[in-house]
Amino acid sequence: MKRILVIGAGFAGLWSALSAARKLDELHHGADEAEVAIVNPAPFHSVRVRNYEQPLDPTLVQLDTVLGPAGVKLIQAKATDIDSANRRVCIERDGATEALDYDRLILAAGSVLVRPPIPGLERFSFDVDTYAGACKLQAHLLTLPALPDTPGRYTAVVVGAGLTGIELAAELPSRLREIVADDDRGKVRVVLADRSTHIAHAMGGAQPVIEGALKTLDVDTRAGVSLESLDAQGVTLTDGATSERIEAATVVWCGGMHANALAGQLPVTLDPLGRVPVDAFLRAEGVPGVFAAGDCARILIDGTRPSVMSCQHGRPMGRYAGNNAVCDLFGMEMLPLSIDWYTTICDLGPWGAVYTEGWDRKLVSEGETAKATKRTINGERIYPPRTGVREDIFRAAAPVVQTPPPTQRNPTQREDPR
Repeated sequence: MKRILVIGAGFAGLWSALSAARKLDELHHGADEAEVAIVNPAPFHSVRVRNYEQPLDPTLVQLDTVLGPAGVKLIQAKATDIDSANRRVCIERDGATEALDYDRLILAAGSVLVRPPIPGLERFSFDVDTYAGACKLQAHLLTLPALPDTPGRYTAVVVGAGLTGIELAAELPSRLREIVADDDRGKVRVVLADRSTHIAHAMGGAQPVIEGALKTLDVDTRAGVSLESLDAQGVTLTDGATSERIEAATVVWCGGMHANALAGQLPVTLDPLGRVPVDAFLRAEGVPGVFAAGDCARILIDGTRPSVMSCQHGRPMGRYAGNNAVCDLFGMEMLPLSIDWYTTICDLGPWGAVYTEGWDRKLVSEGETAKATKRTINGERIYPPRTGVREDIFRAAAPVVQTPPPTQRNPTQREDPR
């Protein structure tokens, strides 16, 4: 029996497995001929991009409810080694090491939070990179009212103003005020710091809107600074010439992503983010039998620009990788992936959201209008069908590129004043 093995059950991995199962079903290859198996440490798919929210229960999809109807085998384990020369993957589960042979491999192990050697970072910071990390942060926030009444008890510093940092900072004032006593709500303070010259510097026409929204939400911003050190009482930020000390009981690190280390086990030259270069069919360049998708793969998504570490690109990359792995296995024509549109929708908590189009991020929608679109994306669009119906799942796993998420466009466009 032939085996298509998928590593990782994030956006790319889940859709790789479902798309491969769909193609096998379309070709009428039964379970005695080929299987699709997916290796993942947890029994759930985490909608990772929602980890800045609360509550987190809706962000989990139990894998057996989706993989089971599709006929995909779940191997709950951690992949530790890839031997591409012998087409074998080593896994660890229940304290034991096993080897899995494969005919085609799809590496979709995702990305991890970059943690530079900043004094105190590992010990004293929180993150929302994983479901467990986001739960740990929330558990910590709930303990704050019981802490001594120090100046920084209700101060939270978010370091890193990419989309994750912005979205978390926009949510934290209201989250903290729900936790603290009425008399202490005035003590809540949230600071968002970034080394760029402007907060949200890469957001094009939405940048000044984001800055204005954060101000409305009472989020203090610090641009042009880096995290120098942190301890149990707070952080020290520096612009290279001077330093600023901020007392804070909560520090959240949102400092960028890097591909999973498994990518480095393939005989390829990785890009600066540690990603495997793949061709238009998602094949790892120069590694027979191996495909890669999602955050650990780099594809020229429109033939010119590299893919972005996001569910927007990870999901279609997975659908095409799964389909193409089956086609490659059985000597059929594969489908090239190309996406000629790009959008960015950034949640801004109670203020609303911003929606931009294009690589230059032209603002087309903001406030509650964009927020409605964001709710649809976070609550519906990026989830697999939850009906448990095989046909619904296979229909969603087809190797097609969705159209951009619809939004009601602003009657006038703002210009970037910089």
